[in-house]
Amino acid sequence: MSSNQNFVDFVVDQLASVGDVTFKKMFGEYALFSGGKIFALICDNKLFIKPTKSGREFIEEPVEAPPYPGAKPSFLIEDKIEDMDWLSELVRISLKELPFPKPKSKSKSK
Repeated sequence: MSSNQNFVDFVVDQLASVGDVTFKKMFGEYALFSGGKIFALICDNKLFIKPTKSGREFIEEPVEAPPYPGAKPSFLIEDKIEDMDWLSELVRISLKELPFPKPKSKSKSK
């Protein structure tokens, strides 16, 4: 089952105070970005935040689950998704710790 645009829009609206939050549709699901970093996935209308040490301390007792079969576990955010301030703070904390994506290697053309 893929996620619907209404849920994605809701999550992005919840994160308005974070700043530049964008999304990209990928394989029927969505990746969330800010400052050039991917920080979350939305799969099956559920929000999964990439795990960080600081995020774990902030949540205290995170629920972890893989966003899709074979994926590494992420923080599954359900109960607090409507708490705009809490959710935005979690994302800000996580973004500080998450690395920038590795640059894509340029293909050699002949």
